[in-house]
Amino acid sequence: MDWDTIPDKLEELRGDAPDEVQEYFLQMEDYWERKLWHELTTTLIKYFERPESKPQRLVLYNTFIKSFADKINTLNLVTLGLKAAEQCKDMQVQLEMEEALAKKVDGPDSQDAYVYARVAVASLYMKQREFGKAREILDACQRILDTFDTVESKVHAAFYKNNADYYKIKFDYAAYYRNCLLYLACVDVPSLPLEDRTERAMDLAVAALLAETIYNFGELLLHPILDALVNTEVAWLRDLLFAFNRGDLVAWDALSGNLKSFKMLAEARPFLHQKICLAALTEAVFRRPPHDRTMRFVDIGVETKVKPDQIEHLIMKALSLGLLKGTIDQVAQVAKINWVQPKVLDMKQIESMKVRLKEWDSNVNQLGNWIEHVGGDMWAA
Repeated sequence: MDWDTIPDKLEELRGDAPDEVQEYFLQMEDYWERKLWHELTTTLIKYFERPESKPQRLVLYNTFIKSFADKINTLNLVTLGLKAAEQCKDMQVQLEMEEALAKKVDGPDSQDAYVYARVAVASLYMKQREFGKAREILDACQRILDTFDTVESKVHAAFYKNNADYYKIKFDYAAYYRNCLLYLACVDVPSLPLEDRTERAMDLAVAALLAETIYNFGELLLHPILDALVNTEVAWLRDLLFAFNRGDLVAWDALSGNLKSFKMLAEARPFLHQKICLAALTEAVFRRPPHDRTMRFVDIGVETKVKPDQIEHLIMKALSLGLLKGTIDQVAQVAKINWVQPKVLDMKQIESMKVRLKEWDSNVNQLGNWIEHVGGDMWAA
């Protein structure tokens, strides 16, 4: 059979077919058309991801892709459009192109693509230092994202990345910390360039240390992003985070000399010292069994290396931050602690917990033996 005659044969069969078969032909045509457009779009996206495609992206988008824009997935269209817009030499032209792209996909069934495009617009506004406009767009995108049950991870990744970048510019350390971790949760971290991973790890470490509301950064300590700091000039930052986690004042004394290489950290040295003293306090409480958490001020002073006249203030600070729960007896110079904030444990802390569990098991056995001995007659009865 001549392959060139197949379409004519199919059309001939279709013309004589009953209505049910006609409907089948229409469904098959629609399926193959969508499949072909999808394959074409996928090929174009892969091509646009190659660095050597940069000189052709803008021309391809304007002369070819826009001609069938209504036939392809809107999120893929935005992906291609944003890649092409990056090649605009004038930032204002790029902004206008991305604004037009966002307007094109602003429909009830394509809000994910709309958010993806608007986040890119917000990024450009940040580059132009128009932070008010950027914040307004990001807040609007947040409200839309909150209405979604599911959305492709790259949409969330773009939002959290730019949201984190905004908070970095504004020196909002806690907000940057949260949004950056959310961004990293949406991407394949090992696939990021090493330079980007190192920069993110540094920024996260600084944010964790300087944030006034973050005293438990176990999620960061377990994250592979910190591995980017190993064997670098700033590897001490990673070590400092772990020292804070275990309240290690000896490690603080050894590592704090490096703070001068980061102006922000050097200026915040008094705050950082108080923060690790609080960590030392919570660690001292954690190491004690629950029935032995009444601590004298003098013992707290030894554990935290805080001056006697500052011990009560340190305890009150820990209570106000929710790191501890309990009461202070100012007259007796005693703190009665009944709860300590949970945190991620390192191997030394796990070993300490193992010892405490063995002690607890031994105490339970002793109590059982004592009850059996004292109440022998009762048990026999």
